[in-house]
Amino acid sequence: MTIAVGERLPDVTFKIMGAEGPEDVTTSDVFAGKKVALFAIPGAYTPTCHNQHLPGFLANLEALQAKGVDDVVCTAVNDAFVLAQWAKDTGAEGKILMLADGNGEFARAIGLDVDLSAAGLGVRSRRYAMIVDDGVVRVLNIEEAPGTADLSSAEALLSAL
Repeated sequence: MTIAVGERLPDVTFKIMGAEGPEDVTTSDVFAGKKVALFAIPGAYTPTCHNQHLPGFLANLEALQAKGVDDVVCTAVNDAFVLAQWAKDTGAEGKILMLADGNGEFARAIGLDVDLSAAGLGVRSRRYAMIVDDGVVRVLNIEEAPGTADLSSAEALLSAL
């Protein structure tokens, strides 16, 4: 069942890249006591994710912060090494927190996993964006097709704030 507005995010552990390598962070570490713009991508470096979705959040980072967003966070069913390199390559390092959901546990727990095996990608996350306030989903925009980033864009979240 897909998570809904008004529901609390499940407790899961993500990986982030720390100074010494991958480190664990929990849902509460990231979302407790903060207003967070979270967006999910099917995969780092894939065309829509790389050329449209992430760049939109980078371009609108200050506007999101001006609307009260404390952190902008991206999650993907990729490992922490890939997401850290992607952040460096795109200029997102130090601006957008990259949460590696390498086994898809978070995507599955919120009902937003998708089987993209036909495209050679395996099970990934659907593309979506949400505003999370102290761990509770306040806005949820889910894309119907993995190759579009309209409903889940930074601009769409801004208009909902």
